[in-house]
Amino acid sequence: MDAIGLGAGVLIAVVALIVLVLLFAVSRLFRKVPQGKALIISKVRKVDVTFTGAMVLPVLHKSEVMDISVKTIDIERTGQEGLICRDNIRADIRISFFVRVNKTVEDVVKVAQAIGTERASDQETLQELFNAKFSEALKTVGKQLDFVDLYTKRDEFRDQIIRVIGTDLNGYSLEDAAIDYLEQTPMASLDSANILDAQGIRKITELTAIEHVRTNEFRRHEEKEITRQNVDAREAILELERRQADAEVKQRREIETMRAREEAEIAKVQAEERLKSQAAQLRTDEQLGIQQQNQQREIEVAGKNRERVIAIESERIEKDRLLEVIGRERETELSRIAKDKELETEKRSIAEVIRERIAVEKTVAEQEENIKKLRVVEEAQRTREAVVIRAEAEAQENLVKGIKAAEAAEQAAKFKAREELTLAEARQQAAELETRAKIRLAEGVQAEEAAAGLAAAQVRERDAVALEKVGRAEAIVEREKAVVVAEALRDKLKGEAEGLTEKAAALAALDSASREHEEYRLRLDAEKEIRLAALDVQRDVAEAQAVVLSAGLEKADIDIVGGETMFFDRVVGSIGLGKSVDGFVQHSDVVGSLARPYLDGSASFTDDLAKLIGAVSTEDVKNLTLSAFLAKQLQAGGPDSDKLRELMTTAQQLGLAETSVATVVAAKQ
Repeated sequence: MDAIGLGAGVLIAVVALIVLVLLFAVSRLFRKVPQGKALIISKVRKVDVTFTGAMVLPVLHKSEVMDISVKTIDIERTGQEGLICRDNIRADIRISFFVRVNKTVEDVVKVAQAIGTERASDQETLQELFNAKFSEALKTVGKQLDFVDLYTKRDEFRDQIIRVIGTDLNGYSLEDAAIDYLEQTPMASLDSANILDAQGIRKITELTAIEHVRTNEFRRHEEKEITRQNVDAREAILELERRQADAEVKQRREIETMRAREEAEIAKVQAEERLKSQAAQLRTDEQLGIQQQNQQREIEVAGKNRERVIAIESERIEKDRLLEVIGRERETELSRIAKDKELETEKRSIAEVIRERIAVEKTVAEQEENIKKLRVVEEAQRTREAVVIRAEAEAQENLVKGIKAAEAAEQAAKFKAREELTLAEARQQAAELETRAKIRLAEGVQAEEAAAGLAAAQVRERDAVALEKVGRAEAIVEREKAVVVAEALRDKLKGEAEGLTEKAAALAALDSASREHEEYRLRLDAEKEIRLAALDVQRDVAEAQAVVLSAGLEKADIDIVGGETMFFDRVVGSIGLGKSVDGFVQHSDVVGSLARPYLDGSASFTDDLAKLIGAVSTEDVKNLTLSAFLAKQLQAGGPDSDKLRELMTTAQQLGLAETSVATVVAAKQ
């Protein structure tokens, strides 16, 4: 190896050694930072913070590691320290806050300088630092919510706490909060002497009482509903049991009916058989009676024959005896007695023979009767037994048939009952569905009917609103008008008052002569106004009178004499006088009877008066009044005295008594 090669080798070895030394130094001086930690390097003039790793030179640098991971701070308030809500109800709460050092260089340096790296990661230090702040925030937010809202709106409660606390805590950051436990503080832990606790106790008692009442209502409602369902189920079960019992009774009745029918049939058959047997027995008895009667008749006939034979024999014996008495007149009484004794003996023997014969015949008849009776009885017994056996066989057969039929009917009834039960359930379901459908339909109809009424009510409501608006608008207009009128009147009065004030001031400023002249002028103006007002009133009265006259005397031919109110007064007076005369004439019976010929047109007052005047000289009476003329004629007497009195009365009633005769005559002409 030459020198160049040796030098290159040494150089490479030195370089490699240096590299190894550098690598070893870096590996020893470089400090890595794990996650959740921060490395704080205090240098000569500044402080560096790294979250990954950095070179720390000995002597020149001082390194500290700070735990910046999330820490939990638990706040617990229970018992008398419980959280007081807005409704003064205390709540036991335990909440966990998640706090960590903010992962920024400035915040890490701030925390390190304020607390120190070791205390910054200590749990107790964090608890001491933030306990008061978090508790205050907790009480602040808790006082803004009721207990129920606090319990049900936990998220809102938590967010408000975080919002009140804030996220910047002098280098720390509040990551989150979690409500671990939240319940009402027990009543035993509350202090009744505390006013807030007393209000909370009252609130809790009130709410719990309401909830207890509602709970009791729900329980009672539940019990009632359960009871109602039980009653309905029981009613349904009883209904089904009743149907089952009805079906069973019906089935049992049908079975009993069938059984009774069969028994009736059996009894009928037995009765018929018994009737037949009794009929046969009666027929047998009848035949036996006939035979007995025949036998008795034969016995009687035989007895008669026997008596007849005995009589014949007795007559023969008596004849023989008489012949013996006649033939042997001389036989003594002893022979007759012997003969009678022998005759009696013979008679006794004959009677004995006859009795024995009759007894034998009787015995034979009885034996024959017994034989016949026994035969009939045996025959009847055999017949009865045969009938009974046949009836029993038929009954057994019918019974077996009935039992089988009943069993078949029972099975059929069971299937029928099951079918009816199924059909009833189906009908019940159908009825329920139909009822629901009808209810829905009724609700629909009700809604439809209510819709029209509701629409009408809405229309009326809108009309009422419109009318109210119109009324309000009119009222506003009227009020505005009244305000305008009031303002105008006020302005007018104000103007008059100002004018009067100015006028009074002007009068006060005038001297005495001018003031008297002004007062005189004012009096003249006042009198002028009064005169004009009086003329206006007179004019109105004249117009009213003219209207009355034009209405009352529209078609009358009247000569107007006089002025102003005189004409009207006279016309009204004439009308009043005429009405008075008409009323007097109409209501006076005497005047009515006297003036009736002149009033009903049957006589003419002027004609009668003209005739009367015509009878005298016109010159004599022309200056006399009508009453004087009539009085003069009455004094003269004559046949027309009554008529003259009527004329006098009529003239007085008509107001013509003081009228001159010449005037009346001229009016007539």
